Amino acid sequence: MIKKCLFPVAGYGTRFLPATKAMPKEMLPVVNKPLVQYGVEEAVEAGIDDFGFVTGRGKRAIADHFDISYELETQIKGSGKEELLSSIRNLIDNNRFAFTRQNEMKGLGHAILSGRNLIGDNPFAVVLADDLCMGDEGGPGVLAQMAELYNQFRCSIVAIQEVPPEETNKYGVIAGEHMKDGLYRISDMVEKPAPEDAPTNLAIIGRYILTPDIFEIIENTPPGKNGEVQITDALLTQAKKGCVLAYKFKGKRFDCGSIDGFVEATNYVYQNIYKA
Repeated sequence: MIKKCLFPVAGYGTRFLPATKAMPKEMLPVVNKPLVQYGVEEAVEAGIDDFGFVTGRGKRAIADHFDISYELETQIKGSGKEELLSSIRNLIDNNRFAFTRQNEMKGLGHAILSGRNLIGDNPFAVVLADDLCMGDEGGPGVLAQMAELYNQFRCSIVAIQEVPPEETNKYGVIAGEHMKDGLYRISDMVEKPAPEDAPTNLAIIGRYILTPDIFEIIENTPPGKNGEVQITDALLTQAKKGCVLAYKFKGKRFDCGSIDGFVEATNYVYQNIYKA
């Protein structure tokens, strides 16, 4: 069972300036909940109850969100507004939250390695909060789907979706052997390839399940694209040594790291979840 989840949340969120000048991008609200809370709730649905956050300067609001606010709760106690805090209080009361710092921005691989002390020698999930994912109506969430696959195959798994060929330069892209039902055994991974160099249009999105040997592989992975330590390079090494799977999940994914995706996600949640 996957019981731990890592959130790399040290990025600056420059595409949302000036809103993110003093507020973490992960705290941007989609209707009435911050992005990071949606990610935690998705992980809880998958059976996870131990959360680690790799933070940076200016990210204190995330830790505050997953903590009790005595002044606020005292102020609204007994009023109709008390119910508005029920979802976050439920998360606080039933899960564990720990935080560590990534002192330098050296890529997603380095961010994951920075969380090693929070994970230990355990398999774990990774959630990038600016990818907001929703399972199909009535079905399990994306991480729950991946956790079920992990219980069967016991290897690292990345979530993928088809993207327009001209957008491959925004993602890590995989190639591999199709096994069944949207499941691939990875043979190649390329970080942000130009469309003419992309092996496929199957792009990795912000959901991973990783086995703990990935930490040692990342330690020995040299900087790649943009001079950063790329998790795709480490995963390719892992795939060549053993097995890494890619899973075309069932559901929707919104790129809330972009203005257009954030607005699309807000409209979807408002129409299909909040008003429902």
